Amino acid sequence: MNILVLNCGSSSIKYQLIDMANNAELLAKGVFERIGLKDSELKHQSKRKEPYMLIKDVEKHAEGIKIILKALTDPNHGIISSFDDIFAVGHRVAHGGEIFDSSVLVNEEVKKGIEQYSELAPLHNPANLNGIISVEKLLPKVPQVAVFDTAFHQTIPKHAYMYALPYSYYEKHKIRRYGFHGTSHCYVFEKACDALFMRKDQVKAITCHLGNGASIAAIKNGKSVDTSMGLTPVEGLMMGTRSGNLDAGALLHIMKKNNMTIEDANNLINKKSGLYGISGLSNDMRDVEEAAWNEGNERAQLALNMYYYRIRKYIGAYVAVMNGVDLIVFTGGIGENGPETREIICKKLEYLGIKFDFEKNTDLKGKLEMISKHDSPVKIMVVPTNEELVIAQDTFKVVAAHEDEVNIDDDL
Repeated sequence: MNILVLNCGSSSIKYQLIDMANNAELLAKGVFERIGLKDSELKHQSKRKEPYMLIKDVEKHAEGIKIILKALTDPNHGIISSFDDIFAVGHRVAHGGEIFDSSVLVNEEVKKGIEQYSELAPLHNPANLNGIISVEKLLPKVPQVAVFDTAFHQTIPKHAYMYALPYSYYEKHKIRRYGFHGTSHCYVFEKACDALFMRKDQVKAITCHLGNGASIAAIKNGKSVDTSMGLTPVEGLMMGTRSGNLDAGALLHIMKKNNMTIEDANNLINKKSGLYGISGLSNDMRDVEEAAWNEGNERAQLALNMYYYRIRKYIGAYVAVMNGVDLIVFTGGIGENGPETREIICKKLEYLGIKFDFEKNTDLKGKLEMISKHDSPVKIMVVPTNEELVIAQDTFKVVAAHEDEVNIDDDL
């Protein structure tokens, strides 16, 4: 019962093929990059097969998905015999607004909703919708499910998601905090609770998804009650190239002084700020750490200090929001693979009574592990995220729940 998971970005398609009938076994994965640009590149890997690479100019997502499907069924580097072996397709969709608080079977109404919220996620929703429409044409009989980054955060209370702007902007344009990385926050929270035998409905947790994009969520009794990203993914933590929290007045001042257009300002806060903007070197944490620690680069060290400080500040704020914390989880590329980042952050959280296990923290190698000592009142976990698995699981559940609509065979 194979689920094809697609994550269509503005110029890329990430994908996985997962066999839900065989303990969610990963059968194939890959990425198609530089779509719409010269020398588009497919990197494909099927189980027990040699990696496959293709460089070819691909203008649109539809053409890229067609090539991916061909790679999956190719006798030499594929893993399935035909398109009939694909049970359903699950799509990551960035923004579901207030309409979608859970994953849904794709129909015309759902597509209109995704398009409606493209204004709030202009780099993501249009590409996500292109992926859905492309699959409709290529696999017309295969059901599709939309899994929204924002859905998990729909439990945030109104006093936490509202901005202090004239209320009419919320009424007319739905300007509010939505949050992102929902599938990741949900997944690592549940995995950590299971590993520690904690009841999900009785835990106060703070999950830190730290990668090139980064966000923190406060999860109380299994429900998101606050998160750092807002209307868009720019708000919150300092990130690879995103500014994070910024005085709106400062941005207006910069725009006026530099005769910036809205597009210029959008580029500034999304692509030229964060670690890259402060260090002047790179958006990659490894490069910034190398420059700071081994080359004595003061701006790189400043970037790191700002990065750690903001994470600790959000953790402290969410402890206050929930009136305590039982569990802190690190995930994402930096959260999973940055022992120095975890140590520096946690060493300044002694006031919570945390007893940090320095030895375990330095020897993880991508494993799920508790990095606090067993008698620590607040548990610290590192949990590798798996958003594709969450999408596959949701896709399977939604399709099974709509058996009559999608004509699932009785023996499946």
